[in-house]
Amino acid sequence: MRAFSSRFLGVVFWCLAARALADAPTPTGTITVVPDHANGIYALNEPVTWQVDVKGDRTGLNALPYFVKKDGQDEVAKGTLDLSAGPATITATRGEPGALMAYIYAADRTKQPLPLAFGGAVFAPDKIGFSAPEPADFDAFWQGKLKELAAVPMNPVVEKVDVTSVKNSEGIDYDKVTLDNIRGTHVHGQLARPTVGEKFPAIIMFQFAGVYALDKAQVIAQAKPGWLALNISAHDLPIDESDDFYKTQKDGPLKNYMYIGNEDRETSYFLRMFLGCVRAEQYLASRPDWDGKTLVVTGTSQGGLQSFVAAGLCPQVTEVMTLVPAGCDVYGPLANPPRAFCWPYWLSNWGPKDRDMKKVQATAGYFDGDYFASRIHCPTLIAVGLLDEAARSAGVIAAYNSIQAPKELLIMPDSNHYGTGGAQAIYFKRFNEWKTALQKGLPPPVPMPAPITPSVTTTDPAPPSK
Repeated sequence: MRAFSSRFLGVVFWCLAARALADAPTPTGTITVVPDHANGIYALNEPVTWQVDVKGDRTGLNALPYFVKKDGQDEVAKGTLDLSAGPATITATRGEPGALMAYIYAADRTKQPLPLAFGGAVFAPDKIGFSAPEPADFDAFWQGKLKELAAVPMNPVVEKVDVTSVKNSEGIDYDKVTLDNIRGTHVHGQLARPTVGEKFPAIIMFQFAGVYALDKAQVIAQAKPGWLALNISAHDLPIDESDDFYKTQKDGPLKNYMYIGNEDRETSYFLRMFLGCVRAEQYLASRPDWDGKTLVVTGTSQGGLQSFVAAGLCPQVTEVMTLVPAGCDVYGPLANPPRAFCWPYWLSNWGPKDRDMKKVQATAGYFDGDYFASRIHCPTLIAVGLLDEAARSAGVIAAYNSIQAPKELLIMPDSNHYGTGGAQAIYFKRFNEWKTALQKGLPPPVPMPAPITPSVTTTDPAPPSK
């Protein structure tokens, strides 16, 4: 399963698209930043030393300013680097659980304002907690919303589609599915299953941020080994229109959709999206070709957030597997020490300028992935990148720590949100190992005791696609 498509790399996170999230090439060479602990994990007050080096021509790479920040927010170290003659080092530490990020800039930031490279580290990850308590009526609110959804008949509309033109689609049945959701809205998705067979383990795929068509090959690939696979759109839109159709939506009614209605929990764009995740789970569990035993939810980024929601609200979910789940730690800026905001950036100064930020703050907690994760009671696999500025490591690790079930956390020290340079390969390996075990009727291969697993790649990260 691929983490991102080329379409995604062009549209993901409108504000984030202007920010570099990986070691980036300079005009002459590529800067690499490597921590002295290969796994990127440190004890409290233990110094981290990053070795900073260059692949390629070093000409002009002197007087490079750097800054080290706690969770992307408070500065703890700064200085300049001279890489023109050889490698240099950056050293910093922190005394409370959380992450550090090192940012290295060009000497002339007026010409090159974005960071040239990043370094990451995490301190006492097993002790990282939430930035703020959940809303006192979190459960009451969502139980009320589940009742609202239950009052809406599912009314599934299933349309068979010929997919013989899709590579590796032999032996697979493919359908478009539409389900009724709250307040006259709908869930749109694609369903794939082997043509031969009566009952199958099931998997629901949730989509990363953006406005786009669903890829038939993606759901077919998940069904091919013998699964009942459902892939749903985050939006109330048809799933297979032209690129121009989705561009019109992205630039028009769904522009910056994460901010739509976020001054009120009853109008937030995520309310319909989250209940759509529940409806998809209900539909899959109602099908006679589900084996009644295994129902996995999975997704990347926004899809990881939706996976937490589905597992937190739906007791029939049996496993969760997520890569760089976004939407966690919305109250990060309120923590002590503060954490930088991450997607969907509700408490940032981005987005509409006329928002009532007190109302936004009151709404945000009802849609925070951390609080849904704390209600997960099934085996869970989570992967987090220490260079990720969209799904920052502290908030994702806090979600992991709150889960009261067998679990496995993969810390990827050289991964940004995109996983450039193959930095997320460990997740896809473990995803397939979990999925293979589940298909055989075995429990997921969670190590005992459940560790925080480091991931180290031998490939230097490449710059993200623009």
